[in-house]
Amino acid sequence: MDFEQTAEQIQLRKTVREFAEAELAPHALEWDEGQIFPREAIGKIAALGYLGSIFPEELGGAGLGYIEYEIIVEELARIDPAVALIVAAHTSLCTNHIYSAGSEEQRRRYIPRLAGGEWLGSWSLTESEAGSDAAGTRTQAVRDGKCWVLNGSKTFTTNAHEADVCVAMAVTDRAASQHGISAFIIDKGTAGFRLGRKENKLGMRASPTGEVIFENCRLPDAQLLGREGEGFVDSLKVLDGGRISIAALSVGTAQGAYEIALRYSQQRRQFGKPISEFQAIQFKLADMAAEIDAARLLTLRAAARKDQGRRVTKESAIAKLYASEAAVRVCDQAVQVLGGYGFIKDYRVEKFYRDVKLCTIGEGTSEIQRLVIARQLLKS
Repeated sequence: MDFEQTAEQIQLRKTVREFAEAELAPHALEWDEGQIFPREAIGKIAALGYLGSIFPEELGGAGLGYIEYEIIVEELARIDPAVALIVAAHTSLCTNHIYSAGSEEQRRRYIPRLAGGEWLGSWSLTESEAGSDAAGTRTQAVRDGKCWVLNGSKTFTTNAHEADVCVAMAVTDRAASQHGISAFIIDKGTAGFRLGRKENKLGMRASPTGEVIFENCRLPDAQLLGREGEGFVDSLKVLDGGRISIAALSVGTAQGAYEIALRYSQQRRQFGKPISEFQAIQFKLADMAAEIDAARLLTLRAAARKDQGRRVTKESAIAKLYASEAAVRVCDQAVQVLGGYGFIKDYRVEKFYRDVKLCTIGEGTSEIQRLVIARQLLKS
């Protein structure tokens, strides 16, 4: 494996970092406190091509790979993980599901608008009784002539209250279990499709998470995404890529918290010298740096394999599991290094600490990642 990044990738990281520091850093705490969706910032991210990073240029994307996508998500998360989450859910879940499973007509209709930022996407898999057991989906779609009629609800949908397009899973054949779940594309404003509760969350508060509800929602057959009954199977493939983005988000969050702790340790003086000169603090910083490096390398490995067209089920699960749990540890230690100042909002480690926990839960909990990894190991 070549661990050196190209000149273009190095420049991309620099560009995203400068953008995030200029456009996100001054507003991150305000957005968090007020649960304000950063609409203007997302528009600027779209203008840079980052919402369509992994999609081909002929469909309005930037034509980049997953390594570049990892860099974008990581650098956004280094300043504001909530913004990175908005981008990740839009890109690797909603838009990528349409790109990977959609018909040519669906691709032409949706990808350019999503990749260019004209539309924002959401992706609805989870239900109140179908979280880790996603195959237990209760939302149902019944065929009625040339239409489908959807009834049910979805929870924990990122971007729900801001999205123009929602990809949702529904049961079309209860007897077929996971091969009886189909995916559908639902446009904002479709009759019978409405938004429910917006969640009041611990962290990631600028990223809206909420409920979507289907009440006799009629969709033409053209809105079926992929083959009938294969929506859940396609979702698992989408999640392979999505977990790379959550791993990248974890790395960026940890990096942001670590940098604040490092700077603080060099400025804060106790007993007549900077606390960075005490071995107890040095060991914390060393452990944080080592965990971030390991998490980043695992994430880049998964991204590189994805770019090669190889299956990444095990590698993305390993990256997501390790990076998310390491990021929680790093953010915890960052708060500890800052002591009392780590517990107040004047320093951003408090926000990183709250934001990062989602990374061990979203797109498959740590427990589910361990099951995924174990099953892949036992197949070999």
